[in-house]
Amino acid sequence: MDAKSVYVTRDGLHELKTELEELNRVKRPEVLERVSQARSMGDLAENSEYTAAREELSLIDGRIEELSEIIKRASLIEGSHKGGKKAMVQLGSVVTLSVNGKKEEFNLVGEWEADPKAKKISHESPLGKALIGKSIGEKVEVEAPAGKVVYTVVSIH
Repeated sequence: MDAKSVYVTRDGLHELKTELEELNRVKRPEVLERVSQARSMGDLAENSEYTAAREELSLIDGRIEELSEIIKRASLIEGSHKGGKKAMVQLGSVVTLSVNGKKEEFNLVGEWEADPKAKKISHESPLGKALIGKSIGEKVEVEAPAGKVVYTVVSIH
């Protein structure tokens, strides 16, 4: 991983820390126990349980390392000014957009928190990049698989 900051909201940072603690305190010890039990079964060369447990342990250790690095480089995004309106879209903004007569609300977050299904979009995504710095009433054009989509900024919180 490079040394750039990882932007996360307070909630996102809490979720990352919770996942890390769960891996360290619960899942890793469970898998270590499975490795130990499988090892005691004898011949490791043909012991599929041992191999599977070692692979799972490796995945957990990799995720622990990744989460630790993310948390270490986390730069907290301060959300909206406690319900107040903002003049322009920035990281942490909740933006209401109008597209084809429909209104949709998006939360602009760092890439590690992005969840399009939950309307959390990364500032690195095409729509996120297009929205940064825009004001109410401005239009943004984004290339989508179905063609260009034009969004109008309705409100920023």
